[in-house]
Amino acid sequence: MRVLVAGATGVIGRRLVPLLTAVGHEVVGLSRTPDPRVPGVVADALDRDATIRAVCEVAPDAVVHLLTAIPKTINPRKLSSDFALTNRLRTEGTRNLIDAAPGARFIAQGLAYAYDPAEGLADEDAPLWRDPPAQYAPVVRALTDLERQTAEAGGLVLRFGHLTGPGSVYADDGSTTQAVRAGKMPIVGDGGSVLSFTDSHDAATAIVAALDRDVTGALNVVDDTPIRFRDWLPAYAAKLGAPEPKRVPAWLARLAVGSFGVAYLTRLRGADNSRARLCLNWRPRRAAMLEETA
Repeated sequence: MRVLVAGATGVIGRRLVPLLTAVGHEVVGLSRTPDPRVPGVVADALDRDATIRAVCEVAPDAVVHLLTAIPKTINPRKLSSDFALTNRLRTEGTRNLIDAAPGARFIAQGLAYAYDPAEGLADEDAPLWRDPPAQYAPVVRALTDLERQTAEAGGLVLRFGHLTGPGSVYADDGSTTQAVRAGKMPIVGDGGSVLSFTDSHDAATAIVAALDRDVTGALNVVDDTPIRFRDWLPAYAAKLGAPEPKRVPAWLARLAVGSFGVAYLTRLRGADNSRARLCLNWRPRRAAMLEETA
């Protein structure tokens, strides 16, 4: 199968390309600038005409959409501007890629931590955040649009959790790891957010599995060990040899990180991976995040 990977040099893409090649697929990358690590075509996915020309040249049997433009360090108070380009890639970019390869298998990257806050783990039938903080609202709208377009194209959205592995914010040089090491990440309020992680290798194996199955809709691709933020952060700090995290009341944290920053640390809902395990015959193979080396 000829597979076009849009975002082949990202956190997931760099793990996906060698796996696809190993199982016999022909891989072509799509990027804005040439990259010697991945043979491919050059086009800005937001340039509709250029994207259609490039993708038609490849004539892929499948398209994997992993395009994002997320800053290495995110300012919660400026989330809407930090994610503006990523939101466009999830809306305009998705439309361009789908229109450029009609009939191709289409798999797109979604999020498993954008569910409406509620008790218990969310399955795929749970709604995305219906009344999110103002800074997060454009992100949820873009995700909703990406999922709608993908469904109309008969494709599949893989909702990944908080990505770990090389190049992620949890890598040794990642922004979250650095903040924890510096003692700059506190437990806010009750620290009630439930975190579902996805190792980038596990994300890649789920994509490989999905290419061989006629599965549509959306699937949660997360690990088996959701954990409360208030439990995860002290354990992660101890693993890194970092200072014990401070506790900060929500009202005080809101002054520094805004309503989204507080919601991110107190209200996120974890995700259930049962459907992905069943539909893709997929299992997360990497150890839980706290058992891995950062």
